[in-house]
Amino acid sequence: MAVVNYGVGNLRSIRRGLEKSGAAVKITHNPTDLLRSDAIVLPGVGAFAPAVKNMAPIADIVAEAMKNGKPILGVCLGLQLLFTRSSEGGSVKGLDFISGDIVKLPDTVKTPQMGWNTLNIEQSHPLLEGVKDSCYVYFVHSYYPKPIDSAVVVATTEYGVRFASMIAKKNLLATQFHPEKSSKTGLTMLKNFVRIMKR
Repeated sequence: MAVVNYGVGNLRSIRRGLEKSGAAVKITHNPTDLLRSDAIVLPGVGAFAPAVKNMAPIADIVAEAMKNGKPILGVCLGLQLLFTRSSEGGSVKGLDFISGDIVKLPDTVKTPQMGWNTLNIEQSHPLLEGVKDSCYVYFVHSYYPKPIDSAVVVATTEYGVRFASMIAKKNLLATQFHPEKSSKTGLTMLKNFVRIMKR
């Protein structure tokens, strides 16, 4: 499994979580490594625009992997990069794997949202096997996704607004929260992703 190093993110913690879940993990930005991997993880904590710029040299590789059915997991900023555009720092184009925008949390709440919040499961998914509705997961973010197609929304969370906190579109999976920081619940999800990868 390849964890993409594009200059942002908590690479060590996501690596530890995946290794605990039974995956052999390589942190890399090498196109050959990405093509050979069984799955790709896009981690991330940071600003959208620099992340998109750093992803540019391998964006086509990730797009090819997605089209070929390789499991891809986006985490936090990694989720946001999958969308059409973000309003962070103006209007910045994303990878456009999922149609929709990334917008700022409302001014009525403190940003970033930092800490535990509940996950409201909207539809069943293999990534959520063994995960209970209204479980707590860990967030650090100021922006959230607004997908055009509501069918991709697997779970939602309330923080000033009800937003999509987990997305799935075929082999493309993504969480606005950090499963690697979400205790046993998050580890269950990572184990499920490893299981999906090995199918």
